Amino acid sequence: MTAANAQQHPADTPQHQRDRLLGLAVDHVLSNGVASLTLRGLAAAIGSNNRMLLYYFGSKEQLTVDALHSASSRFPRFRSISHDLRTSPSDLGARLSEAWDGISAAETRPFARLFFEVFGLAVNRPDVYGAWLESVAHELVDDVTATLEREGMRRSPAEVLARELVGCWRGLQMDLLSSSDERRAHLAAQAAVDSVCARVVSFMN
Repeated sequence: MTAANAQQHPADTPQHQRDRLLGLAVDHVLSNGVASLTLRGLAAAIGSNNRMLLYYFGSKEQLTVDALHSASSRFPRFRSISHDLRTSPSDLGARLSEAWDGISAAETRPFARLFFEVFGLAVNRPDVYGAWLESVAHELVDDVTATLEREGMRRSPAEVLARELVGCWRGLQMDLLSSSDERRAHLAAQAAVDSVCARVVSFMN
């Protein structure tokens, strides 16, 4: 047997198997959530077993976080928010409004439901989900901070204002998920963007 023939087929590599199982897990949690998730139940649903899932992911909690990260890649409009906030040539109001449009888009709701479900678990288990919670506290805030700095704001006040806006957006996401009146959330989001823009102008003056 030649060395080339002895090499693993890509489909047989551990990374491929992990990616395959992760993809199946993402399908499952997007459809069923994670509140009642067990490794045994997930393994049965995706045609695997506990031992295999523990081998590739280490724990149910790590699998949950990995599935959430992987799920976000299925929603390109949501994934583009960071890049667009930092690089779009549009004015500040348009950049922030476009970010909210991506966050609130109907097609991103399955991810939003999963995000808040995992968040609810994480805040009760910071010992397990601490690293993920820390990343959540910074990711979108850092993007908005960067776009405010582009307007000339100093880092410290830009970060405070960004955290205020992101907190508002997340609250309004929950409103969208729990209410049939989307108009209220969109009006509130626009008012928040207008307020941020006015305060940036005031700061610069």
